[in-house]
Order: sequence, then C-alpha cells, then structure tokens
Amino acid sequence: MATRIDGKALAAKVKARAAAQAKDLPRRPGLAVILVGDDPASRVYVTGKEKDCAECGFLSFEHQLPAATTQRELLELISRLNRDTAVDGILVQLPLPGHLDEEQVLGAIDPEKDVDCFHPLNVGRLVIGNPAFLPCTPAGVMEMLREYGIEVAGKHCVVLGRSNIVGKPMGMLLLQQSGTVTTCHSKTPDLPAITRQADILVSAVGRVGLVTGDMVKEGAVVIDVAMNRNARGRLCGDVDMASVEPRASYITPVPGGVGPMTRAMLMENLLRAARRHQGM
Repeated sequence: MATRIDGKALAAKVKARAAAQAKDLPRRPGLAVILVGDDPASRVYVTGKEKDCAECGFLSFEHQLPAATTQRELLELISRLNRDTAVDGILVQLPLPGHLDEEQVLGAIDPEKDVDCFHPLNVGRLVIGNPAFLPCTPAGVMEMLREYGIEVAGKHCVVLGRSNIVGKPMGMLLLQQSGTVTTCHSKTPDLPAITRQADILVSAVGRVGLVTGDMVKEGAVVIDVAMNRNARGRLCGDVDMASVEPRASYITPVPGGVGPMTRAMLMENLLRAARRHQGM
C-alpha cells in the first residue's frame, strides 16, 4: 500500500519558512490579485491566496473587476500595478472572460512581478535553466518529491498533459533533475503501455478515473495534479485511488495533495520577488 504524500502538512511547512525569511525584509511582500467577473471557483481560489498571504504576514491587494471589463481597462490596471512599489507580485486569476486576450494580458505583467511564471521571458528562462521564478504547481510537485526523499535522477518520468501551466513545465523541471521524461497527450497511442513504464507518473489531464491500477507499474510514484468532481459532486483527481494506491509506493490524494503546494509555492515566489525588489 502506497504512502500518501501529505501536501497540506508540507504546504504549512513551506509557508512557515517563507514567513520566517520575510521578517528580514524592510517591508512586507505584497501580492496584487486581479479577478475579472464573478466565477465561483475563481472566487474560492482568490480567497485562498489571500488567506495564504495573511498566514505568511504578507500584504494582499485584491482588484475585482466586472465581467464586462475591457482589454484596455485591464491593461491599464496592470500597468499601474507594474509601477506600484508596494506590489511585488501580480496575479491575474484565470480563466478570463472570453472577450479578453489572455496572452496579451499575461505578457503585460512585469516579468519581475510575474509570480505565476507565465510571462514568455520567465518561461524562456526556465527552459535554459536560469529561472527567475518556478511555475507554482510543478514546483510544488518537485518540493514533495524532495521532502519524501524520492530520487528523480535516472528515473523514467511520465507526464500526462501538455498544458503551458503544468504539463510542459513539469517535464522541464523533471528533466533538469536528470529524469528521463515522456510527455503524453490526447494523441498518444497505447497510453497504458507507456504509463506502465513510469517510475514517476504525473497526471494533469482533468479526466476522472483516467489512471487505473492496470496502468501503473508496481512501486511507482503517482502524482495526481488534477482537480475534478465525480458523478457524486466530490472532489477527485485523474487517478482511481482504489485501484492505484495498492500498487504505488507513494501517491498524492485529492484533495490535500498537490493543491495546497501550488499555493505555498506562490508564497515562495512572492518572497523571492520581494527580496529582489528590496535589494536583498
């Protein structure tokens, strides 16, 4: 039976570390969060990030805009926040309403305040191994592997999903730790044949029950990044826990696994930005 990786406990440890390190700064780190519209799920995420800031002793500045906000209005707000010396990080909650150009919006954020690591400059720096920030969810996964003493070097790491937010940067971070990485997606033939080769399997697809026990190698480490709701409305990931947990050596639960770590790593990025802005 697999050991469950406790993301909630580790996230508390990461945030406590960030809070302690921030005490040396002349001023508290500040995070500006922009929420366009009234999507309930986005509201929950924003509230969670504000709570994390409070736990760390950081400042949070919320900017909730109506769903009808224009591209120009949103870009003007980002420009003001770029110039605001009290703001160390800027986060635009996604998804945006359909009439807004997400790529242009994310590209307008000052790369030095891009604590989500979505700006093309920061993505490029990540690829060449000289990151200003680490993408929060993949960084959270790497922190979990380190905490539990799970070696990446020389292991076959299979990533399910190729999104810019998780799949692609996840593969990059594993590769930079000398893992041998295979990225799978909707066009990958015979997916089970590949997943059964994985020493470390990371699933970030968003499909309930995608990964079943017969797709997992005995003793594999299984990281479930997805956040779905099953037919009963309960939170779950991509992994069928009942059939996979007996075969894996380590596994992340949903909820309580990767999710809390994503938010904790955002606090680490905010601290890193604040230290740079304050010349430390």
